[in-house]
Amino acid sequence: MSWWQKAGKQLRLLFRVHSLRRFMSLSLVGMLLAVAVAACSGTNEGGSTPGNSASTKPKNVELTLVSFAVTRDAYKAIIPKFVEKWQQEHNQTVTFKESYGGSGSQTRAVVDGLPADITHLALALDTQKIEKAGLIQPGWETEVPNNGIVSSSVAALVTREGNPKGIKTWADLAKNGVRLITADPKTSGVARWNFLALWNSAIKSGDEAKAVEFVTTVYKNVPVLTKDAREATDAFFKQGQGDALINYENEIILAQQKGLKVNYTIPDVNISIDNPVAVVDKNVDKHGTREVAEAFVKYLFTPEAQQEFAKVGFRPVDETVAKSKEFSEKYPPVKSLSTVQELGGWDAVQQKFFADGAIFDQIQQAKNKQ
Repeated sequence: MSWWQKAGKQLRLLFRVHSLRRFMSLSLVGMLLAVAVAACSGTNEGGSTPGNSASTKPKNVELTLVSFAVTRDAYKAIIPKFVEKWQQEHNQTVTFKESYGGSGSQTRAVVDGLPADITHLALALDTQKIEKAGLIQPGWETEVPNNGIVSSSVAALVTREGNPKGIKTWADLAKNGVRLITADPKTSGVARWNFLALWNSAIKSGDEAKAVEFVTTVYKNVPVLTKDAREATDAFFKQGQGDALINYENEIILAQQKGLKVNYTIPDVNISIDNPVAVVDKNVDKHGTREVAEAFVKYLFTPEAQQEFAKVGFRPVDETVAKSKEFSEKYPPVKSLSTVQELGGWDAVQQKFFADGAIFDQIQQAKNKQ
């Protein structure tokens, strides 16, 4: 091979090596640029990830609300207000599926698979059943204001027009010849409150033995225990049974608003009928609705929402609403108002009074021996 041929071969080899190095350098630059672009697209100017940015939020969110029956009229006004507020603040449309019914049956439905995002039930015992089923995380009471109690009422004594039997206090229900209409506390959440109102009135002025004696006497004056509060109300108003009916104050106010004439008394010794709201954790995480569900629950405690509960008969839990001129006269304070917590909480109450063989069963056995 000549000198010129050897020189040409070396030049071509050097050119190939230089080209390869240049290609590798350009490739490396390209890879770095791709990584930088990806990083920039992965966060917005505020530093949030695409999953949290407003641009990637779904335009529509659906929530399923499961509540006890008499809250329906309040939610007719509350839900549209929340939907409008959320749309303005988050540019997101929220729609609701609503289910209303007896608190006990609603509880069973959620445990059995009704995909509730939010529950609003008649008593914390029902919410605790959903918690024990693994759907609501323990400590739900501390996640929102007022230990989760979003609506409240008291027990009322409903009597016939003119009150011919002179029934004004709990003690009057134990008189001979008085017939009381109420539901079975073994099957009705409302009836549990009725029982506790009676028990609370007796325990305030005596020991447990006296309380058992009093409540036993009252239930001897109950001709038939209905399955639920609705059946009890129908028996009293539609079928003309009984001289007195124990019912929620809010149910009576709502009935009056719908044109029914009701004679009733709010006893001075009473029990606070507290209705809790909770986010169903397992379901909201599955549906991806936690943010909106939690916002809705918190909205229920605002004065704006509390006014709507108060309009349909519930005692507002917001102090500013409770003290307003519109509602302070409508819901005068009860002189002696007790809570379930003062009786030991729902677990203790259930075990003591309503479990198989507990005090209520003993009362029924005594009645049957009559």
